[in-house]
Amino acid sequence: MALQGPEELGEQVEEPEDLDDQDASSISPAEEITMPPGPGGDEEPEEALLLPWDRFSAWLHCICVVGFDLELGQAVEVIYPHHSKLSEKEKTSICYLSFPDSNSGCLGDTQFCFRFRQGSNRKSSLGVFLETTDRDAPPCLKREQGHYYGYVYFRQVRDKSLKRGYFQKSLVLISKLPYVTFFHSLLKIMAPEYFEKQEPCLEAACNDMDRWPTPHPGRILTLPIMGVVIKVRIPTSYDKPGTSQLVQSAQSDSQVSIVLPTIHEVDLFRCFYPVFFHIQMLWELVLLGEALVVMAPSPAESSDTVLACVSCISPLRYSSDFRPYFTIHDSEFKEYTTRTQAPPSVILGVTNPFFAKTLQHWPHIIRIGDMKQAGEMAKQMKVKKLKNLKTLDSKPGVYTAYKPYLNKDEEIIKQLQKGVQQKRPSPAQNAILRRYFLELTQSFIIPLERYVASLMPLQKSISPWKSPPQLRPFISQDFMKTLEKAGPQLTSRLKGDWIGLYRHFLKSPNFDGWFRNRRREMTQKLEALHLEALCEEDLQQRVQMHSEVETVDLVLKLKDKLTQAEREQLPVRPGTVAKLRAHIDAVILALPEDLQGILHKPSTP
Repeated sequence: MALQGPEELGEQVEEPEDLDDQDASSISPAEEITMPPGPGGDEEPEEALLLPWDRFSAWLHCICVVGFDLELGQAVEVIYPHHSKLSEKEKTSICYLSFPDSNSGCLGDTQFCFRFRQGSNRKSSLGVFLETTDRDAPPCLKREQGHYYGYVYFRQVRDKSLKRGYFQKSLVLISKLPYVTFFHSLLKIMAPEYFEKQEPCLEAACNDMDRWPTPHPGRILTLPIMGVVIKVRIPTSYDKPGTSQLVQSAQSDSQVSIVLPTIHEVDLFRCFYPVFFHIQMLWELVLLGEALVVMAPSPAESSDTVLACVSCISPLRYSSDFRPYFTIHDSEFKEYTTRTQAPPSVILGVTNPFFAKTLQHWPHIIRIGDMKQAGEMAKQMKVKKLKNLKTLDSKPGVYTAYKPYLNKDEEIIKQLQKGVQQKRPSPAQNAILRRYFLELTQSFIIPLERYVASLMPLQKSISPWKSPPQLRPFISQDFMKTLEKAGPQLTSRLKGDWIGLYRHFLKSPNFDGWFRNRRREMTQKLEALHLEALCEEDLQQRVQMHSEVETVDLVLKLKDKLTQAEREQLPVRPGTVAKLRAHIDAVILALPEDLQGILHKPSTP
């Protein structure tokens, strides 16, 4: 927000208004891009300058084919595009994580996902461009920094012509993007074609992807792939949570084969059905970053359940590590299973019975049965003691000694039970549960947002000729005092020890991740306001009052501000950067010619 007049100087800096009404509602499904000019809306000129494979790289790092060799075991047979780089450690991780555990007995086609550490700190030539496209994404959809996702389509069928008696192969998409629903849909198109036609088909698919627009938040994209057209919209951080901006239009979608209403959400009700009496406790465990292991019969159920856990605290980003599918061959196996120290803040999804013994010391274990048998009512109500968990064949349930801070919400349980009895469609049950988690998380986070907003300095403290003021520190005791009058009781019917829950949360990685993000956003807001204040000044008049040396110093400082504004994409009003550039040019022109020549040279970022 800019300084608009003396009557506003005493007010505190306000947070940006909900842009959903202005931006998202103006998106018409009939148009490719209809966001208004501004952050994320105007055409990016850089897109026109992208090189071959740059567009592909904005979506995927590479595509791998993992097969089974009798002598070598699992091996990466193909990496495409061929110039893609993977370290030996990364290839090993992909090999072991791309096949279900032998105990899973997955015959036919199976889809799941995994997540693994990036082996080397390689930098993409698209780095700055991708940061720009990423800046308007919701926290949970920003691309990963130190990890890759692997999206797997595994096929195992009987084949008497092979020594092993089975054909076993996985097609794997490696990406930094957490678009699980989108990539699984993409694999359903690509994998059957690949298994039939082999590598030429893969090459054609990659060439299709290299013509896609980049995954820019707020845009509705039509993505042709192997004769099929997928229509998606990448969400923005300005969207109203719990809503989809993508609707099908019969007139404009005549060429569209698949419309995906979501690119990342899993079916929460299906995933939590075996343990849905405990959903509120699971929400607390995830919110607090507790060490949690999901034991499931297959990688599909393991990965879906872990992703459901991570997303149940949305729009809050889960800041700890999570592994939708974890094996004994994982490079972090020793680190995560050691008994010499407390289990780390991580959610693991496992299928190997060996883990029932190895992870018995973990404080919270979710045992998921076969989700295909979810037609009956779940009967498991009591939380079980950890000593009862002997093998992976133990009954479904939650094994923990944890005592929830909040009283149990019987209403949501009754609502979901009634839905099962009345055979309510699964998407409706999922929507009810997703709305419940969203409202619970929002009730919890709003008091924190309100307190953090109060740490912003007053607008009148922003002077163009001084450094921007600092945010006041977050003081836990001061925040706790605000809860009596402005706590979650204003928006949630739930009773219980909210104070205890907040105390625990303030020590968790999720609070640390959330506050770092908010502090960065607010600091950038202060920098933007400072920049706008500078633009309102009469710099020519000020220059006349100062020496040549001071003027040169001013120009250099203004150039630094300009570089910062462009590098950090500061949230300034449209035209501010151009106005500052014009101010700088005008000041330089008032200097002697020899200095003009030096100062007109572009500054190094």
